[in-house]
Amino acid sequence: MNAQTATFPAVVVQRTFTAPIEKVFQAWTDPALMARWFCRITGQPPTRVLEADVRAGGRYKLEVQGDKLYRGWGIYREVRPPERLVFTWNWEHDDFADTLVTVEFSTLVESGFTEVRLTHELLPTSKAREEHRQGWNECFDMLERTLRGEAF
Repeated sequence: MNAQTATFPAVVVQRTFTAPIEKVFQAWTDPALMARWFCRITGQPPTRVLEADVRAGGRYKLEVQGDKLYRGWGIYREVRPPERLVFTWNWEHDDFADTLVTVEFSTLVESGFTEVRLTHELLPTSKAREEHRQGWNECFDMLERTLRGEAF
């Protein structure tokens, strides 16, 4: 942990999904699946995944329609299928840049389900942390619906 990471509390969101780890990891890395849930706002069109070069050093870019058009982007820092993703996180409308998201996937042996733990670091204000905590929880709701094959 570097000094900057230690300055701000991290946002941590954890959820168990009733799907195998490979399927959950694929939902984070396949642009067609990402479009269904990643940053998607309920009742709005699918996310436009403009780029998803899922490898260390690869970039992603997306657009999300809400009350206005939101643009996000980042760089994958670590890609270790099906256990771990690390990427930078940027929104065009934020006045800060290069926050860091780490997503860890693990199989729950007794059920075969997948636990996902997301840690979002370097968010500089309590408002930003709360907005991102809420956003990630909504994303996880949409991911759950995607993994169940729901149409929405």
